[in-house]
Amino acid sequence: MKVSNRKDRAEIRAAVEAVGLVPVVRAPSAALAVKAVDALLAGGVCVFEITMTVPGAVSVIEQLVARFGDRAIVGAGTVLSPADARACILAGASFIVSPGLDLATVAEVKSHGVCVMPGALTPTEVITAWQAGVDMVKIFPASALGGPKYLKALRGPFPDVKFLPTGGVSAATAGEYIAAGASALGVGSDLVDIAALEAGQTALVTARTKELVAAVEIARAALRSVRPKD
Repeated sequence: MKVSNRKDRAEIRAAVEAVGLVPVVRAPSAALAVKAVDALLAGGVCVFEITMTVPGAVSVIEQLVARFGDRAIVGAGTVLSPADARACILAGASFIVSPGLDLATVAEVKSHGVCVMPGALTPTEVITAWQAGVDMVKIFPASALGGPKYLKALRGPFPDVKFLPTGGVSAATAGEYIAAGASALGVGSDLVDIAALEAGQTALVTARTKELVAAVEIARAALRSVRPKD
């Protein structure tokens, strides 16, 4: 059954950009995934991506959507096919993220009016994704090709593309990525520390979340301060 109370693409895209962080929840069990979400929310982030590698991921998405309603934005990640995208959307996912660019999956997500963020790395892939009408382009793995320096190089020819760098993003590098032109940051194991969660140290994940939130706010404030006034 299609979820009818989901916000539209523009609203979700704006909300993700406003938060500035998309934590990637890649856990070995559904219980740990839910524990991660609780820790992230406690740290001030209401957006999170449940990857399809989580056991029972579609069910986890459905449970989280029912539990949090409008308090959080639940998305699906590591979505590799139109069928998986459809299943996640019907479970209530508000956005779909892929590690690479599959145009059939992009088309499926758009047909449901849902926010789509496929992965890309090369300029050709960025062009192809943006021309397909995606909401954000996930630069993955961002750190493998130079991190913020590579993102800044892409920003030059693509000033209108909304970039979501993922891979190697941490509190230490967040400011550099924002300064390089990131619209939001995808953060994985540097934030969602599975070992800490398994040990019951949810406070550590919450503290790291707060640290990242602060890093994004500081970086964005710095950008605003150097922009020329009208």
